[in-house]
Amino acid sequence: MATFLFDSIVFGPVRSRRLGVSLGVNLLPTNSKVCSFDCIYCECGWTASMDSGNLPTREQVRWALDKKLSQMRLMGDSLDVITFAGNGEQTLHPEFAGIIDDTIQTRDHYFPDARIAVLSNATMLHRPDVNEALRLVDQNILKLDSAFENTIQVLNQPLIKFDVSKLVEQLKQFRGNLIIQTLFVRGRIKNQIIDNTTPEEINAWLKLIAEIKPKEVMVYTIARDTPAHDLTKVSIDELNEIAQRVTALGFPVQVSS
Repeated sequence: MATFLFDSIVFGPVRSRRLGVSLGVNLLPTNSKVCSFDCIYCECGWTASMDSGNLPTREQVRWALDKKLSQMRLMGDSLDVITFAGNGEQTLHPEFAGIIDDTIQTRDHYFPDARIAVLSNATMLHRPDVNEALRLVDQNILKLDSAFENTIQVLNQPLIKFDVSKLVEQLKQFRGNLIIQTLFVRGRIKNQIIDNTTPEEINAWLKLIAEIKPKEVMVYTIARDTPAHDLTKVSIDELNEIAQRVTALGFPVQVSS
């Protein structure tokens, strides 16, 4: 499948279907995906490694972001958000917390009204530095694709020890200062049927949303090519039905298809 990798530290800006005019920041190699998950739907393809070597330095990231933001301000460009999302899991970078500090300072200098967002699979929440850094950003967007361990093992294929109940407890510790993102999809992988839209799946997921109490929920489906071939988008009508149930719980929800 024609999955792709981001080929620079800073990329865009692009119009994100969820975030608006977004300038991307990639803290991982430009020639391979580094992640703690191997999601069957990831637009960056299969995970090459969890090895976080050969990464851009904190200084390289600061310089690249400063250069791009200064150019954008000079040109009179608009910017809604600086988004940490690239070739895998951004919080694997050992200098992630320091980079967030630098980004806040740089943002405040050039585009003080822009938000800072981090898209994360939430597997590094056990690291105190990562946990604290995520509390500083405007949009702390954390993945929860299912309430069931078996579904996550098929859908997200964790490369580390993973426990849903432990993750939920970690998410609850943000005391609402987080956004839950969930990708809904159905299909088949390695002769296994995957579908996180069944009544059982949705009911269990909604129960966890009620426990976590996020400030917002993002529900979406695949929009680009995926490394697994036999996956199907979930319709906008189905996503809206899920969203209505989230709204009924009292949480704002954003739908993307």
